[in-house]
Amino acid sequence: MKLRTRLTAWYAGVFLIAGVALVGLNYWLLAEWMPMEGIAVSRALPPDVAAYPGFAPVEASQLPADTLVVSGADFAANTMNTVLWQSVVALLVAAVIAVWLGWVVAGRVLAPLHAITATAHRLEAERLDRRIELDGPPDELKELADTFDGMLDRLASSFDSQKRFVANASHELRTPLAVQRTLIEVALAAPDANDDMRRLGAHLLDTNERSEKLIDGLLLLARSDRGLATRELVWLDEVVDDEIEACAALAAEKNVTFAVRTRRYLVDGDPVLLAQLVGNLLRNAVLYNVPGGSVTVELDRDLTVTNTGPTVPAQAVPGLFEPFRRLRDRTGTAGSGLGLSIVQSVARAHQGSAKARPNGGGGLVVQVSLPETGVRQPS
Repeated sequence: MKLRTRLTAWYAGVFLIAGVALVGLNYWLLAEWMPMEGIAVSRALPPDVAAYPGFAPVEASQLPADTLVVSGADFAANTMNTVLWQSVVALLVAAVIAVWLGWVVAGRVLAPLHAITATAHRLEAERLDRRIELDGPPDELKELADTFDGMLDRLASSFDSQKRFVANASHELRTPLAVQRTLIEVALAAPDANDDMRRLGAHLLDTNERSEKLIDGLLLLARSDRGLATRELVWLDEVVDDEIEACAALAAEKNVTFAVRTRRYLVDGDPVLLAQLVGNLLRNAVLYNVPGGSVTVELDRDLTVTNTGPTVPAQAVPGLFEPFRRLRDRTGTAGSGLGLSIVQSVARAHQGSAKARPNGGGGLVVQVSLPETGVRQPS
């Protein structure tokens, strides 16, 4: 039940309690005041006295001819009954009005909260410039809105600092690695380079490439954790086809085959991050496989990538989504330990999720859920 409905119910309930108490008090006061003896009423008698219950003519030679002596008990009962049902009707009508007024008042009271909620929904990592700027008296809601605006100011400053750090780190870390790679390649191309130097140079180049991939992965992880800077419609099935083609050489080298079954799947998101998500899933499935193994890719309600490979303990699966966490028997691979961390971060940036479970015959099943946009189309 929404807060506005609950407030309206509280307002109406309090009004009804007060109304019932007021009606009861009036009824009691009227009962105390109402006389119970005979009452002489001087007025012209109507033609048919019997049509008016409670008014009984009484013989009294001392009274004028047009005077009625009415029974006090009957008069009190009729009066009390009339007052009671009229009060109940009036109370019900007032209760309906009170519910409507309570709904209106609750809406006005909660309007600043709706403004805060709407502002929070519109916020994105790259768009922290929205503020509530609530006008009004310095009450609790104004204080809440001002506190929220202050928090947004601090968040915007923090995100700006983080973006500057990522940009600077990208430049500062890539440049030395590029210089090192160039120096190594020049040394290997020298005519006097012997076999030992070439083996050392090849090892250094491999280490350099691993460092570059690690830096790229860290920067991508930081970018996806900040949220989406841009959005556009992306056909996820086409991304899957492109990434499978990009992994073909690696799969051939590892003697791994692909089995693909997809349908048209439209996603509103960042095409670069989505390509990285799919690419990481496929490369992990190939790298952590066995010679002659297979990778099954299914895209229906979710994107599911299943590979054959070493047995994965169920208790170790949650840790695979943490940065630099790998199984002990995977440390000899070329991975950096960021693949599934990036997959989970990108999925969350797209309001999705990623989960995994051990494959029955060995290997891993990774399932990524991404919100689909548009009408489902047949494959």
